[in-house]
Amino acid sequence: MAGSRKERVAAALRDELAELIVREIKDPRIHAAGLLTVTQVKLVDDLRVATVLVSFVGGSDEAATAAIVALGAAAGFLRGEVARRLTLRRAPELRFLHDRSAAAVARIDALLRGDGGDDG
Repeated sequence: MAGSRKERVAAALRDELAELIVREIKDPRIHAAGLLTVTQVKLVDDLRVATVLVSFVGGSDEAATAAIVALGAAAGFLRGEVARRLTLRRAPELRFLHDRSAAAVARIDALLRGDGGDDG
């Protein structure tokens, strides 16, 4: 079996949102935050709400926070486009969160390599 409906819809949402944000959203707050990646989409069991985790590379935390606010403002537009493109009868409500896990992984990697610790 190719996965549950919830998993398939989440993967399709992730792909479509990534493309839509890059190609259709013109808000400068989003593009000022650096390279944007939709890392994960988490759906509730009834598929009515999707939490979209977004990471940024190359921008400040303030710019990332502004970008999350801008994505929240564009959520209605994105929801409609996703419903149309994926032919969903009811598209989930979109909630955007900043995914800081990539920064944490980079910091741990630097510590393990000895770049961020004492040379003792």
